[in-house]
Amino acid sequence: MKRKREADKAAEVTLDTSKPTAVFEATTGRAYTVARALAVFCVDEVVIFDDRQGNQRQDNKRSNGDNGYTGYSDPNHFVMHLLSYLETPPFLRKHLFSMHPNLKLAGSLPSLDMPHHLRSNEWCRYREGVTIGQQTKEHGKKKKRRKDDTPPEELTLVDVGLPRKVSVPASIPSNTRVTIKLPDDQEAFDGEKGIVAASAIAPSAPREESGYYWGYTVRAAPSLSAVVTECTYPDGYDLTFGTSERGAPISDLTKSASDQIQVPNFHHMLIVFGGVAGLEVAVQADDELRKMNVKEPRKLFDYWVNLCPGQGSRTIRTEEAVWLGLMGLREVVLSKGR
Repeated sequence: MKRKREADKAAEVTLDTSKPTAVFEATTGRAYTVARALAVFCVDEVVIFDDRQGNQRQDNKRSNGDNGYTGYSDPNHFVMHLLSYLETPPFLRKHLFSMHPNLKLAGSLPSLDMPHHLRSNEWCRYREGVTIGQQTKEHGKKKKRRKDDTPPEELTLVDVGLPRKVSVPASIPSNTRVTIKLPDDQEAFDGEKGIVAASAIAPSAPREESGYYWGYTVRAAPSLSAVVTECTYPDGYDLTFGTSERGAPISDLTKSASDQIQVPNFHHMLIVFGGVAGLEVAVQADDELRKMNVKEPRKLFDYWVNLCPGQGSRTIRTEEAVWLGLMGLREVVLSKGR
């Protein structure tokens, strides 16, 4: 298993992207294009925020209740649904996702093939799994316990996509996705029978302990300001980029000349993409930013960059901007991430 980040120092770096969906035409193909970029460039979190420029109306939903297609009525939900599905290892999807119109075409898409999308013949000490039941550690014997007896240890069985199941010393509800750390000795796992003891760990552990890229999480934000104020990292984002055709050329960040922009080292980097109308409309629609009298989005970010100076088309689609931004800032991530 060799699909680690390019450098060990990148193991503690998180790269986050944020994009609007009100102006993002919610189609399976476009969502897959974004998911593919997230996987290729090792993005740790994607935040879907509402810039309130769409035509979402509660009284005119083109869906059939909770089980209906939400690409028109609620594109935020649709994109999050698709991105979550595509990030999940293929063998787990049948356990964690029910049949839904949003996923009608998703099964025909190629796998993102991320490091945690392991095949049954691949070995890695870390694996994603789904809980399938519980048992007590009494070797299958039912005995009456005295009042002073210690209660039996509760174990949860987990399917990790291998012929043998594993157990973890915890009580976890069925059909819950968990990250598992297997024993060091692969040979001890190669038998055909029996249950192997393992441990449930934090989803970030494979990255923090061994430098593996372990997929992305999906978060929703009701507005542009909420992308930052609801950040899940205790210390927040320490390096932020806003994207706009009115920004400075992104190439200025990586020039070798002496007048280059000095980008600081960072732990958590955020890149924010706007819709066709730009981030300006998201600022105008944000109640919290209006209260703070913020009118220019460039004031919200450490850097305000143009991803494609001299573009030949009037507009750059969101999924195109994601690829341009992540590629353009790749050198910054590798050289400044700590």
